[in-house]
Amino acid sequence: MDTAIATKRERIAPGYGQTDALPSVPWDEVDGVRIAGVDVFVTAPDDVNLVVVRVRTSIDGLVGWGCATFSQRARAVVETLERYLAPLVCGRCVNDLTDIWHTVTLDSYWREGPVLNSALAGIDEALWDIKGKLAGMPVWQLLGGRVRRVADTYTHASGRDLEELADQVEACIHAGYRHIRCQVTVPGTSTYGAAQTSVGDSSWDPDGYLALVPRMFEMLTERFGERARFIHDVHERLVPADAIRLLRSLEAFHPYFIEDPVAPEDSAWLEQIRRATHVPIAYGELLTSTSAYTSLVTTRTLDFVRCHISAIGGLTPAWRLAALAEAHGVRTAWHGPRDVSPIGHAVALAMDIASPAFGIHEHFEFSEATEAVFPGTLRTQDGALIPSDSPGLGVGFDPAEATKHPPTAPTSNWHYSRVRRRDGAVQRP
Repeated sequence: MDTAIATKRERIAPGYGQTDALPSVPWDEVDGVRIAGVDVFVTAPDDVNLVVVRVRTSIDGLVGWGCATFSQRARAVVETLERYLAPLVCGRCVNDLTDIWHTVTLDSYWREGPVLNSALAGIDEALWDIKGKLAGMPVWQLLGGRVRRVADTYTHASGRDLEELADQVEACIHAGYRHIRCQVTVPGTSTYGAAQTSVGDSSWDPDGYLALVPRMFEMLTERFGERARFIHDVHERLVPADAIRLLRSLEAFHPYFIEDPVAPEDSAWLEQIRRATHVPIAYGELLTSTSAYTSLVTTRTLDFVRCHISAIGGLTPAWRLAALAEAHGVRTAWHGPRDVSPIGHAVALAMDIASPAFGIHEHFEFSEATEAVFPGTLRTQDGALIPSDSPGLGVGFDPAEATKHPPTAPTSNWHYSRVRRRDGAVQRP
């Protein structure tokens, strides 16, 4: 090449550059209520880390509360909120809730994931709480009003053996529950949802599990008959062929649903599992994107949407997912154990009351300590939840009480990778 011809090409800078300035919106904003600040709290009154977001506004005393709980990576969520999301949303008009959701989602370029989505959910839910308070209405009214008076719930029962489980079920029925999730320990193993008989029981035995669960349902059916409907959570621990084997073995007992029979990595098998059995399937606790549900819902491969609302980004995307489910005859059963804060449960209840797609609400009976931290915590009456008429979500947060229950250590969540198969390989999840 002629060196006289070869010249260094001038680099043309892109039309945008790095700036700390708040992104503008392409419409004229009238003077309104603005986001003045975002505060994050982590507390563990029931020994699991709950991440709570407070959005402060330009009106003194007007705040919103949201649940950003990703208990296994709580500090990562806090860092995301404090360092990245708070500067992005401060100054925005609280009324632009949907635009704020999309702005936060796209700002990091790489979308979604449980850390970003949980942080986003905290802000999103707090803005819904503020919107309800400004309107003087509960959030379920903003979603279109009630379509039911109460929301039926299910609670958890477990036992180290079948007799202990039966005692737990009897107590749940006596407390008014008509739907109960039942888990029982496979002897000598670490079994999801049931106590280990020994701290050394960290292995997983799928054959023992596949033999015991049908016996459990047989016992429940014989002893309790039609006094309750029963649920069981596989918790993603079966390979697809074994999932089919289990569900077929339970058909005679008519479970209300079986949850997460396979891991999210095996979700492509769900269509084949659905063809193989008529047992209702609830699925998606570990999915972190509403788009991951699209084909599952539109093909009616599952019966219940089972996602963790904060993990998909809050009330805004969950409400759209509920509408998709309604259009295809699929029901909702939002994830609601103790690692969803009482604020998160209030978010789920708002949708339960307003959505025709509602199936059932998973209810955790929080301790008195949690109720002190979260004024307005929901309690069941005769196995159901009655919505609050308070403006917003109806559940608050007491930062002073929260400090009495400091976060648990990150290592307390290592049990998810501690369970191993007999050959030593890590067992999902």
